[in-house]
Amino acid sequence: MPTLPLSIFLVFLPLSLVTIGGGQSAIADMHRQIVEVHHWLSAAQFVDAFAIARLAPGPGSLIATLIGWQIAGFWGAIAATIGIFGPTALLIYGVAHIWSRFEGARLLLALEQGLRPVAAGMILAAGYVLMQSLEGGWIGRGIALASTALLMATPVNPLLLIGGGAGCFVGLHMLGLL
Repeated sequence: MPTLPLSIFLVFLPLSLVTIGGGQSAIADMHRQIVEVHHWLSAAQFVDAFAIARLAPGPGSLIATLIGWQIAGFWGAIAATIGIFGPTALLIYGVAHIWSRFEGARLLLALEQGLRPVAAGMILAAGYVLMQSLEGGWIGRGIALASTALLMATPVNPLLLIGGGAGCFVGLHMLGLL
């Protein structure tokens, strides 16, 4: 049986190769592996890690580092980071070389257009998994959906939405509705 850091590395290794459209596209399967298959974190801990990772500057895949840290400390963070970034870095190095040689080719243009809906679907799946893991029940889901609609329809600052959502929960708690 592999040691815990090696197990973490082996979980994130294949996830690295499905991050089409960015790290957010692997969140749904990351959740499945970490929470449902290996039981390393609870659903609430996973959502908390996701929220913290989104607040930090840098790529969305940094959630892997945070999850690795929560599971196995320093070596878990190193294993998860290498697992999520290593294979993709090596692959993109080779793909970029080939891509530049055949830039504008019909096959590459078709590939780009075909991967867009795949990436969008994977990101929607991540959103669905995160919504299912929210602890706020229907109120939390409603606030999340309202915030998403406002972000898409207006140029509102996301920090205002975070503050507004927190204010809603505090107010409802003070009124005894939560």
